[in-house]
Amino acid sequence: METNPRNITWHPSLSHHERSLLRHQPGLTIWLTGLSASGKSTIATALEQHLLAAPLAAYRLDGDNIRFGLNADLGFSPADRTENIRRIAEVAKLFADSCAVAITSFISPYRADRALARKLHEQAGLPFVEVWVDVSVEEAERRDPKGLYKKAREGVIKEFTGVSAPYEEPEAAEVVVRSGETSVEEAVVQIVGYLEGKGLLKVGGEVR
Repeated sequence: METNPRNITWHPSLSHHERSLLRHQPGLTIWLTGLSASGKSTIATALEQHLLAAPLAAYRLDGDNIRFGLNADLGFSPADRTENIRRIAEVAKLFADSCAVAITSFISPYRADRALARKLHEQAGLPFVEVWVDVSVEEAERRDPKGLYKKAREGVIKEFTGVSAPYEEPEAAEVVVRSGETSVEEAVVQIVGYLEGKGLLKVGGEVR
């Protein structure tokens, strides 16, 4: 065992392979990224329900269970956004290592932050699947279920992605969901089809 300068010692435990054999399921992270109102959370929720019904261990991480708890101390400055995604990536990696399917649903606007999330998984030998829920700013503003774009245009919300802060589109996402043309059910079928096609999961069942 190696000790780092902070006197933290890594204690060996079960390997991911051993857990996978015991739980009869591999672990991985499905990372949904896209603008606010793109439909990420709706798709993530439907995907989680479908996987749980398979039945497979799955858990969804989004703003409701992260921003109000673990990351309650973070705002929306570029530095805070980066730290937000780093923490989420580390938590997702732990879920994946436990042989659950971690489904994350966050804007995660910066390519470098998403690349870090991928790197953390790759270094641990864990699959990472980036899903870009693609929607135009115009369509997202038209939907605007929480009135956030309106507030951003009025200057009430600062550093709002797509309005006063950038969204860096993925360059090589494993799955691209065209939100304006695809129903939630079709999106789940598309994602599950990719997972099964790559041998990452055996899901089966009908998407309802």
